[in-house]
Order: sequence, then structure tokens, then C-alpha cells
Amino acid sequence: MFMFLFLVVGLAVVVGAVTLSVIGGGDSAPLPDVAPERLDDPLPQDRPVNHADIETLRFPLAARGYRMDEVDDVLSRLAAELAERDARIADLESALAGAQATAHVSMRKPIEGDQQ
Repeated sequence: MFMFLFLVVGLAVVVGAVTLSVIGGGDSAPLPDVAPERLDDPLPQDRPVNHADIETLRFPLAARGYRMDEVDDVLSRLAAELAERDARIADLESALAGAQATAHVSMRKPIEGDQQ
């Protein structure tokens, strides 16, 4: 019984010492707050985003992974630029199809006896 009581008291002393060292003993000043690491938007503002920009993009780590607001901002911007590119590609493809149809009609030989 004496050994059990000795272990309980020893455990209490160790837990108390660890607790005081973690929260501070009162003598030392607490650690200063550190400014959180933020994403310095590396995506170019003056031109569309390209493959190399995405390859070099790195998000700063937070306590539980990445900062959701920063990731959401980058993904929203990429989605908007991709939608703009898709619309531009669709416009160019329709213009190309129209130009090819016009060129095909104008290059057709008139058939003999065709009334034009």
C-alpha cells in the first residue's frame, strides 16, 4: 500500500511540474504572438495565369493544414479565368467554323448550266 501511495504522489508531482512548465511558472513572460503566415498572392495580376504559375504556387501551412479562405480565393480566381478562356475559345471556334463555311462556299466551282 505504501508503494502505491508513493507512486500516486510521484505522479502528481510530475504532472504538476509538466503543467507548470507548459503554462509558465509566472516568472517568465509569455511567448510573443507571431504574425500568421499569409499567402503573398504570387499569381500575376497583369496577365492570365499559365501552367508555370500553378506549378510554383505553394500555400502556407496553418495549424490544421491550409487556410481555407486563401485556397478558396485562388480557386475562385482560377475558375473565373478558365471560364473566360472557355468562352474565348468557343467564340474563336465559332468564328473559325463560319470562316471555313464561307471559304468552302466561295471556292466551289460553278456547275455548268448553273443559273447564277
